[in-house]
Amino acid sequence: MYKIYFEKPVHVHFIGIGGISMSGLAKVLLKEGFTVSGSDNKRSPLTEQLEEAGAAVFYGQKASNIIDGIDVVVYTAAIHADNEEYQAAVKKGLSMLTRAQLLGQLMTNYDIPIAVAGTHGKTTTTSMLTHILLAADTDPTVSVGGILNAIGGNIRVGNSEIFVTEACEYTNSFLEFFPKISIILNIDEDHLDFFKDLEDIRRSFRRFAELLPSDGCLIINGDIERLNGLTDGLSCKVVTYGTGSALDYSAANISHNELGNASFDFIKKGNFMSRITLSVNGEHNVSNALAALAAADLLGIPVCEASEGLKKFRGTKRRFEYKGEVNGITIIDDYAHHPTEIKASLMAARHYPHREIWCVFQPHTFTRTKALFHEFVEALSYTDHIILADIYAARETDTLGISSADIAEELCKTGADAYYLPSFEKIEAFCMEKCKKGDMLITMGAGDVVNIGDSLLEA
Repeated sequence: MYKIYFEKPVHVHFIGIGGISMSGLAKVLLKEGFTVSGSDNKRSPLTEQLEEAGAAVFYGQKASNIIDGIDVVVYTAAIHADNEEYQAAVKKGLSMLTRAQLLGQLMTNYDIPIAVAGTHGKTTTTSMLTHILLAADTDPTVSVGGILNAIGGNIRVGNSEIFVTEACEYTNSFLEFFPKISIILNIDEDHLDFFKDLEDIRRSFRRFAELLPSDGCLIINGDIERLNGLTDGLSCKVVTYGTGSALDYSAANISHNELGNASFDFIKKGNFMSRITLSVNGEHNVSNALAALAAADLLGIPVCEASEGLKKFRGTKRRFEYKGEVNGITIIDDYAHHPTEIKASLMAARHYPHREIWCVFQPHTFTRTKALFHEFVEALSYTDHIILADIYAARETDTLGISSADIAEELCKTGADAYYLPSFEKIEAFCMEKCKKGDMLITMGAGDVVNIGDSLLEA
């Protein structure tokens, strides 16, 4: 495999440079003195930022983009072997790296690479840890899968030996990484278009844990079922956190303020460390905060600085994000697209000021919807009213005989107030008719459902 050394900058070309992860990696290389070029289908704020930083960006993926002087080509999972630009790179005999392989290579250039993994909560926990590291003046390099205001985007290039990144399990991409500290937040049934079942997913996370060197450390949620199967026999140090008092780190006396934001006693090995106050709501964020606090403690960061950093964290875009108000109706947007995430967000919403809660949910992929159909029905029952938008197909073309109308029908059978509407325009009109002053309207899903709230606020 091609090796990336910061001491020897080369010319790296990105096919699909405008993606949130690819653009972030390109920014790191630009800061380190590499020559960067790349292509994307259309101009965007991210590609414009890259051009301003010195990257050569081509629009449209064509063979002619593979210019002379390129040393290595990086491509995403969305780029297939029949891609014209990809084929040109292969024909020229250029070295090729996937996005995950490049990210793994970047990690080897830092003394303390930290990888945050889990089916849910990666972006939030990475962002929480980033806020802690900034409060402690550690000057980290960070790659996060969302827009974090504290770093002005999705990437921060620092000058210390700490590198923090999300580690996604999809297509086993995190197995290309070289972490010194790894966090496993949770393991749930998801991405069943790639994984066979939950056991297959657990095997992948076990292999991820095994990547850690003997002087490394695994920080893992002690509430994960059959934890020993993931940790037994590891050569590295294992640290646990969660709800159990027997775990290394835990939370006690959890309370919520008038906005639903949580506070809790931070406990280490049975000893009270500090009262932690969050500026985000939901008990799932208490768990995320514990993971970040455990990593901070491992790095020797005083709990007072960690507490200060957590209090400044007010969420990332599309994670229970307050968008505004229209006619006295509070508009919230949330990225939740798995039943576990949906339930956690809807439970958190109960602590937020509201009269009634309306949720517009857009399922993400036919595979996930069919595989977890009954789990979706159960999770969506935790709101007062639910409106289903059409399934966001993403990369899929086969409907598998499943639709959002099926979810609405099943919810109605349970007594839920559920509706299916076939277009965003009809959903917007329905919401303006039905929602009352003091209600909360949550747009939820990993697709383009966010546009509904934006449209209502612009009306």
